Parts: sequence; structure tokens; C-alpha cells
Amino acid sequence: MATNEPQMTWERMCAAINEEFLREGEPNIDHLKKCMQAYTSNISDWGKYNIFDPQRQRYTRNLVDEGNGRYNLIVLCWPEGKGSPIHNHAGSHCLMKILRGPIKETMFYWPNKSEERDGYPEQPMREMSCRTYQTDEVAYINDTHGLHRVENPSHTDGSVSLHLYIPPITLCEAFDDDTGRTRTCKMTFDTRGGQ
Repeated sequence: MATNEPQMTWERMCAAINEEFLREGEPNIDHLKKCMQAYTSNISDWGKYNIFDPQRQRYTRNLVDEGNGRYNLIVLCWPEGKGSPIHNHAGSHCLMKILRGPIKETMFYWPNKSEERDGYPEQPMREMSCRTYQTDEVAYINDTHGLHRVENPSHTDGSVSLHLYIPPITLCEAFDDDTGRTRTCKMTFDTRGGQ
């Protein structure tokens, strides 16, 4: 465990996240991160969301909780060697707990704005940093930190991560590695409630 916080069950962690959004005002991101850190991953807790799509060979987005429109809690399942495109978070906060690692996060600088086409000149994306997270580690990103790509670096095992988006993301921008050109991506769910 990454912190000395008392250990939480899956149910208690989900309830603590929900409780944070019952009060008025902005949620306490540090408190939410501590809740996620205090949970020790156990597949018997989240197994019903451990849904891969072997036919399409891409990561899946499995909704755990819609959070009354204030947040989304989602389990993402990453097949061997698969990942997301470089993307932003459309103004949302994103907390990512590794349920079964490893998960590699590569951070990128925002491309320089210009008057060309979609607002960005054609230029390769510039890498800022790279880190591989292991089971039970928690990461945080928002658009002020930059852009990122998340991927499973393993070529033998699937990886699983839990993502908390505040507020929920319905659309985001994906960035082409070589040109920085963007495309809008609609965020969808492969399953809801494990089905």
C-alpha cells in the first residue's frame, strides 16, 4: 500500500467516494486519493468488472458508478500491449488506481497552439515523462499537468485499473503521435454494473 491510511474494503472505498460528493462544493481530491490508496486490490471485489473484449483487442471501459452525474467510477481492462491514444481530460480530474499492474503512463506536453487547421500545427508530440505503476499505486492527472497515454506494457498478462473522473468525461480530444492533430472521441461504456 502506498500510504499509511487504514485499509478499506472495495464497498467502503466506493461508499467513501460517493459520500465526498453528497456535500456542497468542490470535492477534496486529496481525500479521494487517500480513499483509493487505502483499498488493497482483490479481484474477488472487482471481478465482475474484469471484462476484456478478445475479439476487438482493445481496452474496455466498464462503469462501476455514474455518481449522480458528478463523477464516474470506471474499471478499465487493458489487453496485453494495448493502450489509449494520447488524450486530454476535457477539464476533468482523473484518479487512477492500479487494480492489477503494471500500467505505464506516458505524459506529453500540450502542442503549441496556432491558426492552422484544428488550432495545432503539425508536429510530433513531445514526451514529458514516463512511469510504470504497479498494483495498488494511485496516479492523478488533470489538463494542467499535460496530456497522457495509458497502456499495458506486458505482452503476457492483462492489466486492470480503476478510474475516477470528476466531473464525468463525455468527450475528450485524442492527439496523433506524429502530427499532434486532434480528433474528438466520445466516451462510452462497454458494460454497466458488470453486465
